[in-house]
Amino acid sequence: MGRVTVRDKVLRIRDGSASERVDTMVVEEPLEIRLDGSPLSITMRTPGHDFDLAAGFLVGEGVIARESDLVAIRYCAGATEDGSNTYNVLDVTLAAGVPVPDTSLERNFYTSSSCGLCGKASLDAVRTQAPWNVAGDGLRIGVDTLTALPDRLRAAQRVFDRTGGLHAAGLFTPEGELLALREDVGRHNAVDKLVGWALRSDRVPLADTVLMVSGRASFELVQKAWMAGIPMMAAVSAPSSLAVELAAEAGMTLVGFLRGSSMNVYAGRQRILLEGAPSAPPAATEGIRVPGR
Repeated sequence: MGRVTVRDKVLRIRDGSASERVDTMVVEEPLEIRLDGSPLSITMRTPGHDFDLAAGFLVGEGVIARESDLVAIRYCAGATEDGSNTYNVLDVTLAAGVPVPDTSLERNFYTSSSCGLCGKASLDAVRTQAPWNVAGDGLRIGVDTLTALPDRLRAAQRVFDRTGGLHAAGLFTPEGELLALREDVGRHNAVDKLVGWALRSDRVPLADTVLMVSGRASFELVQKAWMAGIPMMAAVSAPSSLAVELAAEAGMTLVGFLRGSSMNVYAGRQRILLEGAPSAPPAATEGIRVPGR
């Protein structure tokens, strides 16, 4: 299996003084995903939980929606000239009757670790209708529970402690219990690995859960959450305008700048329980700010 980290010598400069030291870096390698032997996508990722990554990617693309849509995922042997396995090529076998997407016209399925939307032909191409209705989800979560999520996410990041170079995505219950966490050099990969874990555990749709991400809330992450049936997403940084628009369209709750005791609620405010009140006002498309107390 591929390594998650590597160590190498670096020149460290601090306050005008230079010294050599050994530093730990996160690994970034390509992963090719094939469907029934035919190439579908290449993504730059941190090795580990590759089967989850492939499954979650296919959920986000609308190829599969349930655990029963998958028959098998396996590494392809003989991926190099000498016949050895690089563990960088996966082949996914779909269940009978699950259509294989045609990538020849609308989309080039190449993604980098920094952008989950590279190769999209147009914005319309990513507005895939999700198979799950999250607008009517009865999830409610208190402000105090929400503000505790970033620290709980950070405390569970094992590889980040050694490298400082990984994004994280965590799935929480409304009570703040961490169900699962995945790390990756790419934000979208971390979410795909989390969704793939849920699908392979037959947990999709992920109703009554909260997705917490370590970076910003981008359009593609909101889309992935919607496709997995997640009604609420929170991020430590800012959302994009399209992320807010899509969350409102889907009926999701979107929280940004979740730091310390503060947050901004950009959509779906009805799911936020304010202290001393049953819930925030019901307008789901207008953001509110919860200041530090």
